[in-house]
Amino acid sequence: MEVAINLRDVDLQNPQKRINAEVALPHGRGRPARVAVFAQGEMAVISKKIVDTVISPDEIDELAENKREARKLANRFDFFVAETGLMPSIGKGLGVVLGPRGKMPRPIPPQADIGRIISGLTNLVPVRSKDRPTFHVPFGNVSMSREQLADNLETILKRVESNLDRGTDNIASIWVKTSMGKAVRLG
Repeated sequence: MEVAINLRDVDLQNPQKRINAEVALPHGRGRPARVAVFAQGEMAVISKKIVDTVISPDEIDELAENKREARKLANRFDFFVAETGLMPSIGKGLGVVLGPRGKMPRPIPPQADIGRIISGLTNLVPVRSKDRPTFHVPFGNVSMSREQLADNLETILKRVESNLDRGTDNIASIWVKTSMGKAVRLG
């Protein structure tokens, strides 16, 4: 399920007026988040049990040289996390691919509990208007109850309204649909 939000009277050419947030959904995304970690040594060993893939420093260099593979990697995963020590090489080598997609990795401090960080990402959805007045946000799937979907949708709409100067007055319309289904207008 996803919601399409149409904005009005918002100057999206001004980057400060754009919506760029991540919202934690109360009932989850409806599907598991795919997470990759940039790590080495002990952090890589611990991460293998928790995340979908571990990317070593050598692979960062290979991906930096092969932009096509870097784009495939960026599209395959929902979130990236990285050891703080690897952040400069990731920014230098992969920043041009991950940055525009809003997928730059979150740094993990050396003594942090990576399991807790990864589990915190599982309910997040990106809410980004970029420079377009219409944007889409996934908020669950058809197997979830109506109440769960309504709670998730309400959470997203509250976040969007809080970022707008005039709140609901800046929203022209709201449409809800399944990924390949027909849209239904809510407001």
